Amino acid sequence: MKQIQSIAAPAGRILISLMFVTSGFSKISGYTATQGYMEAMGVPGVMLPLVIAVELLGGLAVMLGWHTRIAAFLLAGFSLLSALLFHANFGDQMQMIMFMKNISIAGGFLMIVALGGGAYALDNRAKNRL
Repeated sequence: MKQIQSIAAPAGRILISLMFVTSGFSKISGYTATQGYMEAMGVPGVMLPLVIAVELLGGLAVMLGWHTRIAAFLLAGFSLLSALLFHANFGDQMQMIMFMKNISIAGGFLMIVALGGGAYALDNRAKNRL
C-alpha cells in the first residue's frame, strides 16, 4: 500500500493541477477574449492578472508539492468561486456539468489540504532538513 501511495500522491497532484497550469497559460494567450468573457459574466476584467497568477502559481505549487496545503486550499476556494460565478445556470445542462466539475475539483483539493502533498513533495524536503 505504501508503494501505491508514493506513486498516487505525486500523480494526483500533477493531474489535478495540470488543468490550472494549462488554463493559466491559455488565459495569457487569449487575454482579451478571457477578459471580455469575465466582464460579460459580471466579473471585472482587471481581475484577470490575479486569476492567471492563482492558476499558474497555485497549480505549480500543488504540482511540485510546495506549500501544498496552502495552495490546495486557495485553489479549492478558487474552484468554488468559479463554479458560483461562471457555472450557476442550472437550467443549462452543460453549465450544471461544469458546476459539478468545479465542486469535485474543490473536493480533491480539500483532500490534499487534509492529507498533505504526499511522496515527492518539496514540502517533505524542507521537513527533512530540520
